[in-house]
Amino acid sequence: MKNVMRMAALAAALALHIAPAQAQDAATGALPAPLQQHLDGQYDRIITDLITITEIPAPPFKEERRAAAFADMLREAGLTDVTIDEEGNVLALRPGTTDGPVFVVSAHLDTVFPEGTPITVTREGDRLMAPGIGDDSLGLASILAWVRVLEQQNIATRQPILFVATVGEEGPGDLRGVRHLFTQGAWKDRIGAFLSIDNPDAGRIVHAATGSRRYKLVFKGPGGHSYAAFGVVNPMIAMAETVRGLYAVNVPADPKTTYAASVVSGGTSVNSIPAEIVLEVDMRSGDPAALRDLEQAMLAAANNAVTQENAARTTRTGAITLDPQLTGDRPAGETPADHPLVRAAMAASAAAGFDPRLDRSSTDSNIPTSLGIPALTIGTGAGGGRAHSTDEYLSVERERFIAGVSVGLAVILAQAGVQGGSGSE
Repeated sequence: MKNVMRMAALAAALALHIAPAQAQDAATGALPAPLQQHLDGQYDRIITDLITITEIPAPPFKEERRAAAFADMLREAGLTDVTIDEEGNVLALRPGTTDGPVFVVSAHLDTVFPEGTPITVTREGDRLMAPGIGDDSLGLASILAWVRVLEQQNIATRQPILFVATVGEEGPGDLRGVRHLFTQGAWKDRIGAFLSIDNPDAGRIVHAATGSRRYKLVFKGPGGHSYAAFGVVNPMIAMAETVRGLYAVNVPADPKTTYAASVVSGGTSVNSIPAEIVLEVDMRSGDPAALRDLEQAMLAAANNAVTQENAARTTRTGAITLDPQLTGDRPAGETPADHPLVRAAMAASAAAGFDPRLDRSSTDSNIPTSLGIPALTIGTGAGGGRAHSTDEYLSVERERFIAGVSVGLAVILAQAGVQGGSGSE
């Protein structure tokens, strides 16, 4: 068996025009020197792509322009089987040497910024600044760089690779793009593993999915004049008591389980008892059972608050009612730390000079992880900060930046089976 593996590794090295010693480096996580040099030669192109993508607005539910542009960029990079599905995701297939399960490599198109947000990339030394530049324009630009390496170096992979740019990863999108990919899309039954590129930290390896449940609680009542109708039930009081009840709930510290009463809206004027108050609540946990218990406790607090308010004041003109609306559902899950995909990412990050560390978060990987499909979200590039703010920035010092971009390509080569056919299924 060892001889077969050595022969396969040598064959892969010859196919890539890489010396056997360099192939061994690749097998332990390092990107072979010729491919690293190819990426370095693309530095200016990657920066240009990054700026181009960032300056195409992609507000929530309006990613069409960026999707069309990215599809064209993938074709220019050398892929021919490029489509946009009914949900708005961009799909680009690169065939493998077998017809086995596909390996999805993904980044998301959407940003958190509303339509009309000014987006112009500026540069100060080794720092690029613009809303959404790292979340997730950098992931999209990295995919283009990897496609160019694979195409221009004629690298054959055992597994087919499906490059995907998803819609709806952020907030109200509720993972609609990746959810469609795995539940309704044409490839839903052929995906063997999933890699999401979504942050500028090449040392951060997200293998555990933090689940979330988000609600809009609509409290309604009869309303009335603040003076003339004084004493009738008030939905504001039911909302306030709901918040108090929620914040009395004890949650486990491990895995971290959280809740937040985040947004309150409603009412018409200062001298009116409101007829409607809306409270938005966010709840998160890495443990599905803990999240379910928290959700039940929150709903119980809201129902108790309504009951108390209807008993405390008169309902002669109407009672308080509650309409709980689920607005977000991100399932939890985890890819084991010893899975080959996780080990490949840890090794590639360390080989590139980063300090790899396992983490949990809410990303596109939540959906495949919850379905039992190996999934991971990793970073790319050389770091940055202020994500989800208009002064978001990236560090683009050439050597460190290219080292960070190399991590994802090394993971792709390991997973897709270039290195001696050892990619995991």
